[in-house]
Amino acid sequence: MSLNIQPVTARIGAVVEGVRLTDLSDAQFAELQQAVLKYKALFFRDQHLSDAEQEAFTQRFGELVVHPTIPTVEHTQGIFDVDSERSRANSWHSDITFVVDYPKISVLRGEVIPAFGGDTVFANAATAYQDLPEPLRNLADSLWALHTNDYDYAAPKQIEAVATNRFRNEFTSTVYETEHPLVRVHPETGEKALVLGHFVQRLVGLSSHDSQQLLRIFQQHVVSLENTVRWRWRQGDVAIWDNRATQHVAVDDYGDARRIVRRTTVAGEIPVSVNGESSRALKPSPESRIPHSEQAKLGLKKAS
Repeated sequence: MSLNIQPVTARIGAVVEGVRLTDLSDAQFAELQQAVLKYKALFFRDQHLSDAEQEAFTQRFGELVVHPTIPTVEHTQGIFDVDSERSRANSWHSDITFVVDYPKISVLRGEVIPAFGGDTVFANAATAYQDLPEPLRNLADSLWALHTNDYDYAAPKQIEAVATNRFRNEFTSTVYETEHPLVRVHPETGEKALVLGHFVQRLVGLSSHDSQQLLRIFQQHVVSLENTVRWRWRQGDVAIWDNRATQHVAVDDYGDARRIVRRTTVAGEIPVSVNGESSRALKPSPESRIPHSEQAKLGLKKAS
């Protein structure tokens, strides 16, 4: 039985109806994998997954990976709790791009959803690249950017300063720095996509002023309205996205209400530039020069 997939916009996003993620056949899952590549973000209503069910489903995409500095939820393998009482992912980003082999797929479920607000907006980084005028595309192809976790990307406005500082200290307990090409070639589709978001500190080889001006130009192409889709959460919903070709932001418009969503991620590949160069891990050393997904096999200690 084929999946019922309904596009939300022409560029990104589709709702998949009439299916339970826990009950997908191998054929249906293969169809879903192709839909993630095509639509970049998929949405499912009324799934109400448990932690174990979310982890088992995520593992069908590949190896489950944990956040490099934030502990997982107790009694889980890789659940990352995004709780508005601690942090709000309220700026544009792709997940964990400060590591060299950042996740390829993210799965997010809605646990506690405010009565209003708290939507997540996704942007297509591949069509953003395609839309660049040729001179800007040529420039982007040649640029590299330094990504780091050495600041709090999710600083909430409503949380007391002590909670914000505690989250920041935990988030940066190990400092990561990685140089990624500004344009990566997707390992499955061959599409070129801009690798940007809030973890970018600067463009390599350029002054801070020049970096900020160029980053602003490229980022505006990614998040232009026609390049985005907005998801209004309900408790039990699930969103799945291709983290290699998208950015997202949780809109911080729900006041003092509580919002909890739980994320799992799948081990990604080291990005490759249009010229065939691979991303370079700079900090910490030397373990960060080894893909995150390979460290456990070699017996190296992960950051925690």
